[in-house]
Amino acid sequence: MTPLARRRRARRADLGLDAREYARLRALATPSAIQAFVDAIPANREPDGDTVHSVRSVLHHGRAHCIEGAMLAACALWVHGEPPLLMHFDCADHDNPHVVALFRRDRQWGAISKANHVALRFRDPVHRTLRELALTYFHEYCDHDGRKTMRSYSNAFDLRRFDPRLWVTSDEACWFVHDKLSDSRHHAIVTARQVRALRPLDAFELRIANIEQHKRRR
Repeated sequence: MTPLARRRRARRADLGLDAREYARLRALATPSAIQAFVDAIPANREPDGDTVHSVRSVLHHGRAHCIEGAMLAACALWVHGEPPLLMHFDCADHDNPHVVALFRRDRQWGAISKANHVALRFRDPVHRTLRELALTYFHEYCDHDGRKTMRSYSNAFDLRRFDPRLWVTSDEACWFVHDKLSDSRHHAIVTARQVRALRPLDAFELRIANIEQHKRRR
């Protein structure tokens, strides 16, 4: 456990950010504002190989994929007195996992999510349990052929257990935090028998699912 593990609100000195970086997070005062911010960031398509950018690197480079956006969202929540929690969705081997930042209102769970497709984004805080929240992502979590690929979800994962230098200000890829999250305890959503019986998305659903907000640059 780090000395910040029980810190309710992250100060600039706690995070190691400069005044401008901290001010950008301070300006994101609600989950909706955080979601709008991560939506506006272009998708990180990792042209030079796999990345796990820190919060500082996302602010500097101006692009993010799911875990990078989720860590930024979690950090912004922490700045405003909410715990920096993540949830990891595991999937079939041929697809990519997804990560969201969690928040609560009146004991109900919601999620902030960086995704280039509409279906895996924000969830309002109306879900009584993490499983209930996770299931809202199940139907649209699919590969490019429309096969549903989500398999499990993690417990709420508190980033306060890690030194902010590992995920907030690191100049290196944050693989340590990534690996701890992906290796954390997960709960299965479907059995092998259920997987075999899953209905794929139809042509109309798949066409909608494949619409991207940030187009690939030529």
